Amino acid sequence: MLQGFVEKTQTLIKTLLGTRSDWRLTKPAMPHLPKVTYIWIGPVMAVFTIFIGWFAFTKTVGDGNAAFALFIGSVSIMMMTWSNLLSTRILPLEQIFGGVDRMYVWHRWLGALSVGAMWLHLEMVDDVKGIRGASRNVADAAEDLAETGSTILYILVGISLLRWIPNRWWRLTHKLLVLPYAFSCWHFYTSTKPYANASLWGAWFTGFMLLGLAAWLYRVLWRDIFRKGKLYVVSHIEQTGNVLTIEIEPVGAALKYQLGQFAFLTMKVPGLREPHPFTIASSPDEKCLRFVIRDLGDWTHRLASSLALNDRIVVEGPYGHLAPMPHHPVDHIIWVAGGVGITPFLGTSISRLVDDGPTPHLFYCVPSRHNAPAIEVLEMAAREGRIHLHVHASDEKNRIQPQHVTAAIGGGELHNAHIVMCGPDSLVKSMKTGLRQHGARHLHVEGFDMRSGIGPDLSRYLDDVVRTQLHRLTAKK
Repeated sequence: MLQGFVEKTQTLIKTLLGTRSDWRLTKPAMPHLPKVTYIWIGPVMAVFTIFIGWFAFTKTVGDGNAAFALFIGSVSIMMMTWSNLLSTRILPLEQIFGGVDRMYVWHRWLGALSVGAMWLHLEMVDDVKGIRGASRNVADAAEDLAETGSTILYILVGISLLRWIPNRWWRLTHKLLVLPYAFSCWHFYTSTKPYANASLWGAWFTGFMLLGLAAWLYRVLWRDIFRKGKLYVVSHIEQTGNVLTIEIEPVGAALKYQLGQFAFLTMKVPGLREPHPFTIASSPDEKCLRFVIRDLGDWTHRLASSLALNDRIVVEGPYGHLAPMPHHPVDHIIWVAGGVGITPFLGTSISRLVDDGPTPHLFYCVPSRHNAPAIEVLEMAAREGRIHLHVHASDEKNRIQPQHVTAAIGGGELHNAHIVMCGPDSLVKSMKTGLRQHGARHLHVEGFDMRSGIGPDLSRYLDDVVRTQLHRLTAKK
């Protein structure tokens, strides 16, 4: 009995600790130099609108460093506002931030940094003399609400950053972040400041706060409840190992998309109703939508056993700016895919819409050639001359190296090569470094992760525990 308890405890501790890579944070990245493009606009705009507010508080009169205390409070508000705006996934923001994957990285970091700014504001704020935003009673009540909201914010952001919390529970708590945001906005509006709410600075901050609240209403109410997406039904299901391939056909108008884009799927099946993003593996000239889904967590694990033919699926999208084919003349097209990272390239490989440019070299990295997702389709595309297929299977001791890429193109440099990569971080990072040493400049990576954070993903583990306990309770009855 004791030995069994010790073993279970050790297993739990090992599961909670995960691996070193589980505790690695994804940093927000500015576009790579030296090329400055339109995708600089979003990050620069966000940083500018957040820190320009310093000039609103330079004439603050009060105890201590009152000007900085008020300014850092406004920084917290503006960071939360931008975090709300980025969660909407609207097309104009997607374009100026360089895709939804980058938007979500900025969304998470701005939300997390707003907590630090709020804490600093609460530690520094003291008596401030100036123009009241409301009567003292109203302002005091709003301040009390803001302090309560700060505690709620600490808890909810902590839940968001720690991946121990299963995704379906996290989604519910994440929607509650509007409470501390609304409390903070009300406190900021009613507090004493060096400017009046009716002034230019008052309109600036008030406008952004209203925009942030409208963004939450748009995302949570309009998009999640009323305008959910396009309806499809499941027409084909195929499982190969731990990879599930599904095809769905439209009920009414079909989704219009481009090669390499992704969509959010909401299954109309009990236990699977939370939306998840997947890259579209079909071609726009096909009637169906195809998705290749790997069993990685509790939701994807249940999907294989719960999804059936004719089940309904709501598709929201399309999103993403990953372009397997270049928009300008290049010498070579190189794709590097790991596992289910093949999905952005699968639709392009079979598409009848792609005729121009050099034939792509697809480097497909898999544990084994025999159970690689869509290997037959890719081999057919290679025989038809649509791609040059290079399979690198671990069980054949044929791990990919940058030299394999340069050898495939005749040993030339990669200065004018269009390189797109999708797969595990370890594969992408090692190939990025190696290919840059051979002159690669145009490197494009799909790095979408709707919920990044620290710690291992325990969704599958907790789901198994809950199911085991429910089974035991049912058996006793």
